[in-house]
Amino acid sequence: MVAQPKSRMTVDEFLTWADGQPGRFELVDGEVFAMSPERVRHAEVKAATYLALRSALKQAKSACYALPDGISVRVDQDTVFEPDALVYCGMRADPDATEITDPVIVVEVQSPSTRSVDSGLKLTRYFSLESVVHYLIVDPVKRLVIHHRRAQGGLIETRIATQETLDLTPPGLRLPVPELFADRASDDDGA
Repeated sequence: MVAQPKSRMTVDEFLTWADGQPGRFELVDGEVFAMSPERVRHAEVKAATYLALRSALKQAKSACYALPDGISVRVDQDTVFEPDALVYCGMRADPDATEITDPVIVVEVQSPSTRSVDSGLKLTRYFSLESVVHYLIVDPVKRLVIHHRRAQGGLIETRIATQETLDLTPPGLRLPVPELFADRASDDDGA
């Protein structure tokens, strides 16, 4: 049985409460939300995305690091998200840390229950962090990536990619979109 949190929490209270709780949670405006169980397609694309980011970092010989889901990103004192993957740069994070404070790239893999949250609330909240330059929304069903990028003058540019290689500068990564769906494509082709 999962302990029920008090009605409203700060991020610090939430992170203390969530440590050791079964399941995954996010905090939005002080309210705890349980994350739905994942489908295999979602988990495969999430893993492929993390591995592709890691590979791109290695190829670029970047001083940045990729992390899979499980690490929190605090967007304000009452909201913390757990993206499906992220990239941060600079000093390597403390191995016991549960959050990254300055991600450069955040990734959410869409599921039927998160589509509107990923493209609405999370889009605006992630870009409220000065460090975030790229927000990728990966659609595992349509096999596409919606790439939101911070541009000059506070604008957010958006493009949709299916076969292209995304330029994620900074930090100078090239991310081939087909790699995010490669494992599933070979299974779908009967291989």
